[in-house]
Amino acid sequence: MNELEKMINGFEYFSGDKDLEEMRNKAKDLCFDYNFLKSNQQKEKEDIIRKLFGKIGKNFGINAPFYCDYGFNIEAGDNLYINHNCVILDCAKVKFGNNVFIAPNCGFYTAGHPLDIERRNNCIEYAYPITIGNDIWIGANTIVIPGVTIGNGSVIGAGSVVVKDIPNNVIAFGNPCKIIREITDKDKEKNLNWENINKK
Repeated sequence: MNELEKMINGFEYFSGDKDLEEMRNKAKDLCFDYNFLKSNQQKEKEDIIRKLFGKIGKNFGINAPFYCDYGFNIEAGDNLYINHNCVILDCAKVKFGNNVFIAPNCGFYTAGHPLDIERRNNCIEYAYPITIGNDIWIGANTIVIPGVTIGNGSVIGAGSVVVKDIPNNVIAFGNPCKIIREITDKDKEKNLNWENINKK
């Protein structure tokens, strides 16, 4: 098994492998090109993302700057929106479902390092996949760590560090991220105009 095969299958791997380094450099070059396009260069932006991602659905918007390690391990459904300064360390698969909204400064990190000094200093890493379901909103400055799944319809509050799986249709936030409550039909009745939110 080569280092790429180890990486994508959840085994420890040598991150300094020349082939992996070449793949990362290719992705970084595409991210660089993407991040320096003008806002009206939509066709060029779409072409780069389709070249970079392993799979991307219809109707997506990704605000620069955007960064990833490999790109080919990122898969997304329809209606993906990623706001500024997203980082995806896609050493393992990162899957986004349909209708996913990601606020600024979010990170999705599949990669990790051994706790023991010797292996860590010798560029040994591991990577576990991240799965983001359908109809999800992830608040600003959220971090999702290796191996996490976030269920359909859930909302992750700003500033969260998601260290465990989150089920369907809940609001969760915090460090570590915890389930606060289920999302119910009563949430459809809430008027979010500022004058109503600001009432004592």
